[in-house]
Amino acid sequence: MKKLTVVLVVVLSLCLVVSMAFAADMKKGTIKSVDAKAGSVVVNIDGKDQTLKVDKAAAMDLGKMKAGQAVELSVEKDTVKSIKAAAAAAPAPAKKAPVGC
Repeated sequence: MKKLTVVLVVVLSLCLVVSMAFAADMKKGTIKSVDAKAGSVVVNIDGKDQTLKVDKAAAMDLGKMKAGQAVELSVEKDTVKSIKAAAAAAPAPAKKAPVGC
């Protein structure tokens, strides 16, 4: 019974490691250009321009993407699996006027 438990733990651990290896990378960047006809985007990630193909099964409307837009990408082997506009930074809270004398 102990051997079976050890084997089961090892197999499950290997499955976990393999699944993490195939997971898509999340990246943040800025769109440089969009080619909806070719299904590709040029994105500046970490100061480098990268041309990435867009997964046709992802059903993204590339027409809504504009140059200069900050985006978050899910990338797997130079293929964009999902793309969304990056969340805008929250505005700084207004300073309160001092109260009293």
